[in-house]
Amino acid sequence: PDLMEQFRKQAERFGTRMVSSNVTRVDFSERPFRAWVDDDEYQADAVIISTGASARWLGIPGEERLRGYGVSACATCDGFFFRDREIVVIGGGDSAMEEALFLTKFASKVTVIHRRDEFRASKIMAQRVIDHDKIEILWDTVPEEVLGESGVTGVKVRNVKTDEAYEIAAEGFFVAIGHDPNTAIFKGQVDLDDEGYVIADGTRTSVEGVFAGGDVVDKVYRQAITAAGMGCAAALDAERWLEEQEG
Repeated sequence: PDLMEQFRKQAERFGTRMVSSNVTRVDFSERPFRAWVDDDEYQADAVIISTGASARWLGIPGEERLRGYGVSACATCDGFFFRDREIVVIGGGDSAMEEALFLTKFASKVTVIHRRDEFRASKIMAQRVIDHDKIEILWDTVPEEVLGESGVTGVKVRNVKTDEAYEIAAEGFFVAIGHDPNTAIFKGQVDLDDEGYVIADGTRTSVEGVFAGGDVVDKVYRQAITAAGMGCAAALDAERWLEEQEG
């Protein structure tokens, strides 16, 4: 947050105007492009889409209340804080496998909870998890509640085949069931893929003058540093494109 604030102040020193509101709709059908915040309209000759992606959550009791206090959706962001502790990872895809394997660098034990009896992940990734001596797998199991007051202390789970409910100890609860790009307002305005991510050639979208960067495009790395790099590239591309139009 401190670094973000420094970025903001630096941008403002160079004349950037900040509007802390959510855009509710856009029109990229002609220039100048238009964006609305409720009834307020803004116009621009170029636009950079950098609305990011939101982690999917389970919606179970305790999850939202303990978010940031042991509940996380980013192992690379928060894994370091769980050194020598027991951690739970929810999911069965490649992302969940990557999170679980990464967390073994810090945790004393990682428990992967998956509702089915086999992973959706690639065979290689799944086998690495299955073979890892720090990882335990609870098959056919779903989490029903994250336990704890000021921090995570455990998870209430239920076996979907036997209907047996029980509690397991954990100090970390990592949800790895995917992300959804924040692109609802861009449907029909720029090309999106089947998952809703903006399709871009570098940072250029299907609309001339509209650029995109960060997690709204990137479904692989999803890191602050890669998003910032793409944001820089999008700004440079937009600036060059505007110069071409004036020329």
